[in-house]
Parts: sequence; structure tokens; C-alpha cells
Amino acid sequence: MPDQPAASIPADPVSEQALATEKPRMSLSRRLFIGAVIWSLIVVVGGVIAMTVTYRAQTLRLLQQELDSTLVTLPRALDILPDGRVVDIEERLPSDARFNLPLSGRYWAMIAVEEDGELGNDIRSQSVWDGPLPISRELADAALANPGITQYGNYQGPNDEHLRSAVRSITVPNRENPILLVAAADREATDEGANQLRFILVVTMTTLAAGTLLALWIGLQVALRPFARVRTHITDVREGRRARLDGNYPVEVLPLTDELNKLLDNNRAVVERAQTHVGNLAHALKTPLAVLRNEASGNTPLDDVVRRQSESMRTNVEHYLKRAQAAARSEALGVRTEISPVLDGLVRLLNRLFERDGVEVVSKVKAGSYMRVEQQDLEEMMGNIMENACKWANSRVEVSVQRGDNGLMEIHVDDDGSGLSPEERTAAVKRGVRLDETAPGTGLGLSIVADIAEMNGGRLVLADSPLGGLRATIALRAA
Repeated sequence: MPDQPAASIPADPVSEQALATEKPRMSLSRRLFIGAVIWSLIVVVGGVIAMTVTYRAQTLRLLQQELDSTLVTLPRALDILPDGRVVDIEERLPSDARFNLPLSGRYWAMIAVEEDGELGNDIRSQSVWDGPLPISRELADAALANPGITQYGNYQGPNDEHLRSAVRSITVPNRENPILLVAAADREATDEGANQLRFILVVTMTTLAAGTLLALWIGLQVALRPFARVRTHITDVREGRRARLDGNYPVEVLPLTDELNKLLDNNRAVVERAQTHVGNLAHALKTPLAVLRNEASGNTPLDDVVRRQSESMRTNVEHYLKRAQAAARSEALGVRTEISPVLDGLVRLLNRLFERDGVEVVSKVKAGSYMRVEQQDLEEMMGNIMENACKWANSRVEVSVQRGDNGLMEIHVDDDGSGLSPEERTAAVKRGVRLDETAPGTGLGLSIVADIAEMNGGRLVLADSPLGGLRATIALRAA
């Protein structure tokens, strides 16, 4: 006889909808860390560029001041002959020994400008030797266009070095055309100093930024640890292992946990009020129905109609009241029930009730197994199933527990009766269906069990039993 297909367990609608409509968002710690990384990159790159440029500009200004000093000394070494020729006064030339060393990187020159604007004869330092003058035509034109104002420029030196050149045009007595004064110096040392500074800044600031980011990451993990503890405690509340969030939380987290505790208290109060209202409604409806049945005790057709309708109304009221009570309890947070005490109590009761029928009920359930369900709901479901098994068993009913799939806990109730066909199993869980009209009952037992199991996120499954009869399995989430 094939097994009846098990109904699927309804998933949490809120969680399922959230997963379907929202993408996982980046965590706060990752957002802060990425922001810190971006800011660190800006600081490191911007700081290195700004400090290197500032250092290079400062050293270049010092080099230009040195060149200006050379330009100031050159006019004192000039002598203009009566015919307009330019000669130098050797003892007044710049005294720096580097000007006498060929291709030393320090140069000066005095250039006579001809009437047509071309550069004529020049007097140069020995360091220039026979190489080209450290000046370009564009720089010379700029100096001639701005007499007395020093013009600066970069130029390739006679030894292929990178020079900083300073040029100033002056006019002297007895000569109509100006004279260009030139001073140049190798800026390799200046550039090398800037490069070294940049390397030191990159290494230092990168190390400092990496250390800061590491400290920030560790700090974030430590600072956010209380929130992870709150999440664990909330899970404990949802799984029934904890009633409230009563941990030792930091001051910043306490407002959150206080609000969550108020929400939990409100949830329990709502469930308790709902249970009270449902119980009151049950008593309010059962009494008028009992009065109607008693009043219709005659044998007239009207009495028969009233009895059948009042019985139907009582059955429906009982079904929907139990469903409403189970629904209210299933919404409560923190529910958790140990299985073995519930089953042990039912086993003792049923053994006494069915002793005369020769039926023995045995529980193989050990202590320590929990389900996420109210104790009253578990007693309602297991009482119905085990009593039903006792009615149809020949001599034995066994109750066992095992871990199922997807974190479910399965309670099996097996009997050695005649069992049910697949069609009968399907009909057995329908409301008001009684497979044997001679047996006492309302036909609501298994349908109510199925409803309660479904409202608690589980299911009822009917299948063949290893004992030869029917196996009824309640699968609920483990706690």
C-alpha cells in the first residue's frame, strides 16, 4: 500500500516575501570600512602629491634665489670698451670653484646682443667649456622683452643634465644694445630630493593608513558584537529558549532591547486576550446549542430537524473555535514544549482507558526533545492521534520520535490495526468525514490535527505502519 504524499510545510510568509523582493544590503561595518578605505586613499594620494609639490616648489625657489645671486654679481665683472665690445674683469667674476670646473653643472654667461637682435659674442664660465650655452632662444627673447626682470626656464645642459636657467637683460653705459646675463644650475639634486621625499611619504602614509584601517576594522567588530548578541538572543526567544532579552547590553543597545522586550510583552498580552475571548465565545455558544438540543427531544419532524441542525452547528463551532485557539497560540513568540512529558501523560491515560480492550500504548520517546509549539496544541494533536490509534489497534500502539528533514522533529504513532487505503487516508483528514459511523466521534479529530500542525508550520502525514496498521506522523519544527 503506497504512502500518502506528505503536505509541504508552509514557509514564513514575511521572510519569504522579504527575500523575494529585497536584495541583501551591505552591512554597516562594511560600509564604514569601505568609506574609511576611500578616505584613506584620498588622504594618502592627496597628501603625497601636495607635500611633494610643495617641497619641489620650495627647493626650486631656493635654487632660483641662488641663480639670482649669481646674476647680481655678473654686472660687476663687466667692462665696456670704447668701441662697445664687452670684456670681463676676471677678479670680479663669481668666485664659486664649480664655475671653473668643466661641465660641473654650475654655469654663467654674459652675452652681447647685436643690433639685429641676434646673440653675439659671449663671455662664459669655464664650466661651460665648449658646449652650448644653457639658454634657449625663447627664454632669451622673453628676457629681452622684459628688461631687468629675471626669466626662468628648464634647459638641457652641455653635459645633458637637466638645468634650471635664469636670464636677465640689462643695459650698460656706452652700449646701445642690451646684454644678457645667464646663470644655470643642475637641478638633479633638487628633483632627487623630491623623489626621495615622495617615496618616504608613500611608504609612511600607506603604513599609517593600513594600521588605521586595521584598528578601525577591529574596533568595528568589537563595537558591533553586542548587536550580534542581540540577534542570538532574539533567535533564542523565537526558538523558545529565552523569554526576554535580558543580557548585559551596552548603554547604546539598551533602548533597542527595551523596545523589543515591550514588543514581546505586548505580543504575549495579545495572545492571552485572544485565547480568553475565544474561550468566552465557546462557552457563550455551547450553552444555547445545548438548550436547543434538549428542547428538541421529541419525535416530531421539527424536533429531528432542530437536533440535526444544532448538532451540525455544534460541530462547526467546536471546529472553528479550536482552530481559532490554535491560530492565536501559534503566533506567540518563544513557544517551546518538551515532547516526552506530554506523551508520557497521554500514554498513562490511554493505557487505563483501553486496558479492557487489550490495547497497550508504549512510548519510546526519551527526554530532551523539544518542539516549537504550545503544550496545549501538542496535547490536542497527540491526544487525537493516539486515541484514534487505540480505537483501531488490535493490541499495540507505539509512539516514537526522530529527526526529520529541514530541522523538523517527527512524532510517529504506529498501530497494528487494519490500516487505511490511500483514498481513506485522504478522506480521514477532511472535516466531518467519519470512516466508521459506528464509532463514536465527530469526524473532526484528524482535520483539527492537520489544521493545528499547519498553523504551527508543520504537517500531518498518514502512511503504512511497520506494525502493520496506520502510521500517523506529526512533523513540527524542532526547538
